[in-house]
Amino acid sequence: MKMDEKINVLGGALAPCSTDPLTGFFRDGHCNTCDEDAGSHTVCAVMTAEFLAYSKYVGNDLSTPRPEFGFAGLKPGDRWCLCAGRFAQAHDEGCAPRVHLAATHARALEIVPIEVLKAQAE
Repeated sequence: MKMDEKINVLGGALAPCSTDPLTGFFRDGHCNTCDEDAGSHTVCAVMTAEFLAYSKYVGNDLSTPRPEFGFAGLKPGDRWCLCAGRFAQAHDEGCAPRVHLAATHARALEIVPIEVLKAQAE
């Protein structure tokens, strides 16, 4: 897999999103992506209780620990490389999490307009 250039939505170098919990399609702490990343895990989202409940409701339980996968479960305040489509869906439903723009990959803009991301910026 060839990783895309590490550029954020602001045009600068992609900042880290989180190493605790370790996130990213490549599990490198960044919202890096590539053509094989079908979910576009490119939005560095700051988890909220509301978003975690919404995500669980729509079938992606991010809060329950899954030790068999080395996943402790997310809690409010954690940063996570979220699929751009899920972010857009949550935004449309009025429960999008906050976004760390410097750590959100430019490829997220293929799915989410910059104005929407900026409106959710932390």
